[in-house]
Amino acid sequence: MTVAEVLTAPHVLANAGGHLSRDATLRGDADREEIEACRRGESEAFDRLVERYQRHVYRLCYRYVNNHHDANDMAQDVFLKAYKALGRFRGDSSFSTWLYRIAVNTCLNFRAARRPESHELPDGLPDPAVGAADRLDRDERSRRVRDAVHRLPEKQRATVILKVYHDLTHEEVAQILGSSVGTVKANLFHALGNLRKLLGTEGGE
Repeated sequence: MTVAEVLTAPHVLANAGGHLSRDATLRGDADREEIEACRRGESEAFDRLVERYQRHVYRLCYRYVNNHHDANDMAQDVFLKAYKALGRFRGDSSFSTWLYRIAVNTCLNFRAARRPESHELPDGLPDPAVGAADRLDRDERSRRVRDAVHRLPEKQRATVILKVYHDLTHEEVAQILGSSVGTVKANLFHALGNLRKLLGTEGGE
């Protein structure tokens, strides 16, 4: 689901609790097995964790910087930090929540250190069934949404990226950001309101 779709989907705001993916429990069990294997010195177990989450971590980083090279470097940094800190992982939250927390902090530190240039990539490969004019219009709307998300305050941006683009529950986002569920809902509400204003202003509405 894109932010543009969310802007016309009131049920997102009404969804108080979100939902866990059906394979979350199985994934959590597998994560715990890999972590225990890592602690026994089986380095290939961490490789399996990287393979399981590298796409999600990369996407999160890319949503922050809109730059393939920087997002790739940041994703590698996230997994390096996770590997070094794995001995301190107590299991109070899921591994994925802990990993996302590291990723968000890495993104925030990156943005604080420097203002990256935006070299955006398309969201996907062109659809040959879609006409050139339609593709240009869709790409322009997508660009406007990404630019608007990029201009949100940090906490609102993080909430939108985690809740909308990564389809996490309010509880999961709260754990990652170290806030309450109520704060997550409030940040999402204000973020969507700000996005409507930004997109409306840019569109001349």
